[in-house]
Amino acid sequence: MSEVELIFLNEGNKCTFYSIKFASEDISEYDRFYSRFIEDATLNRDLLRIVQILDKIAENGALERYFRPEGKMKDSVVALPVLTSKLRLYCLRLSNGILILGNGGIKNSRTYNEDNSLRGYVLDLQKFEELLKEGQRSGSVLITERTIDTTDTFNL
Repeated sequence: MSEVELIFLNEGNKCTFYSIKFASEDISEYDRFYSRFIEDATLNRDLLRIVQILDKIAENGALERYFRPEGKMKDSVVALPVLTSKLRLYCLRLSNGILILGNGGIKNSRTYNEDNSLRGYVLDLQKFEELLKEGQRSGSVLITERTIDTTDTFNL
């Protein structure tokens, strides 16, 4: 089991961004994704495309059209970008106003399930969403239109 906390990243006109951070790590999952590819000459363009999409989401909201559905029918896991790219960033789209950015990587397989590291990032987000739902039921997590309020750390 790993201890994980919800980290506020940024707030745009229409969307608030969060990420998750494992206690064993110094930075959030999104920051780990970003720092892994920002210096990569061949993947930098794909990373910057994802950052541009995130800028649009901040201004317009986390509208469904920006995302590729991933995960299962019962969860909120989505991926960026929708267009052709070697990189995938996995997120939890809780609403048009709340997006939790996870981690991601190079997509070399047809589905995330065929790649151990990509599957791990998706599973982390699926488990985290379940923990958020449990927190909502118990009253330790309050999710509004644009915010997630909790003082909890979670055990994934």
